[in-house]
Amino acid sequence: MGGGILSALAAASRRAGSGRWSACLIVLVVLLLGSRLNAAEQARRQVLLRDITSIAGVRDNPLIGYGIVVGLHGTGDTQQTMFTNQTLANVMQRMGVQITPGTIRVANVAAVFVTASLPAFSRPGMKVDVTVSSIGDAKSLAGGVLLLTPLRAPDGEVYAAAQGPLTLGGYSAGSNGNTKEVNHSTVGRVPEGGTVERDAALELSRFTTVSLILQDPDFTASKDIAASINQEFSKDVATPVDSRRIDVDVARAGAASVPDLISRVQNLSISFHPPAKVVINERTGTIVMGGDVKLSPVSILHGSLTIEVTTKLMVSQPPPLSKSGETAVVPDKTVQTKEAPVGHIELGEGARVEELINGLRAIGATAHDVVSILQAIKAAGGLRAELEVI
Repeated sequence: MGGGILSALAAASRRAGSGRWSACLIVLVVLLLGSRLNAAEQARRQVLLRDITSIAGVRDNPLIGYGIVVGLHGTGDTQQTMFTNQTLANVMQRMGVQITPGTIRVANVAAVFVTASLPAFSRPGMKVDVTVSSIGDAKSLAGGVLLLTPLRAPDGEVYAAAQGPLTLGGYSAGSNGNTKEVNHSTVGRVPEGGTVERDAALELSRFTTVSLILQDPDFTASKDIAASINQEFSKDVATPVDSRRIDVDVARAGAASVPDLISRVQNLSISFHPPAKVVINERTGTIVMGGDVKLSPVSILHGSLTIEVTTKLMVSQPPPLSKSGETAVVPDKTVQTKEAPVGHIELGEGARVEELINGLRAIGATAHDVVSILQAIKAAGGLRAELEVI
């Protein structure tokens, strides 16, 4: 596109035969190309409100239950896990079989915690996935079946029930210390093994105000969201409350219903500028940096001092024809100190992340070295981003 415009410009300049007109046309084309590039950049930064906000009150709810898994091939809890035997005795009692927990000697049963997430607007009969985790000393839950287990919410009420065969993402094989284990064989899932038993739907018709909650607090984004909503409805229906919450007046919006209002709002878009942030995991040495992270003028010196200690065994013998002394093995210790040349990086004003990474690679810095260097840069005021260590 740019080449065609420039060719037409050159032809027009030749026809005009004037340097002044040529200069004016060049300025015009440059402005045109710049506006198109700015529009393209602006379009790339446009995000839907559904991607950066959520509706207050519309959320999942955690569920938890205690149950047992049966049908294991000798890999269940041992007799030392007393609560497994007690649970099994209680289940058998409800089935009309009286047994004493102390007399139970089975290895095909394991006590487990069952967890699930109750989605928003759940209705009775809906299916949910459940996760089953061993809490005893079972070796594996492979091949097991979860017995009927009630799942309770934080309010103590039963909202779902779970039951079904387990699927595992790992296995454990072998015995007597010679074993092979892949992933976790004591945690499994029951796909769609939970059935919702209680209506947990939220009545949106009672809402007088719909509150949008930003995933990341940002006063500018909060203001822009309210402005975009007001422009959509051609009146002031949205108010930014703080850096995270925007309230929309349902009655003033005049939408046919609350779901219709939420749908219109969530499909709006704004020009969003994500915050500059660097996340560091010191345990694994993982570093994630956003593309908008900038650096102030800073100079980095990186050097390493390596101390190497080696020990050799030497045989010590007495002099020839000596009447005393004995042959002995004594250690011969050698201490060596090596100091590597200092690595040096210089970054100019507004340097980007790529320049920092390339420079650190050039001086041979490891992931843990980079963590320390970034913390030092932040402490020196050279990192224009939030530094989060997890």
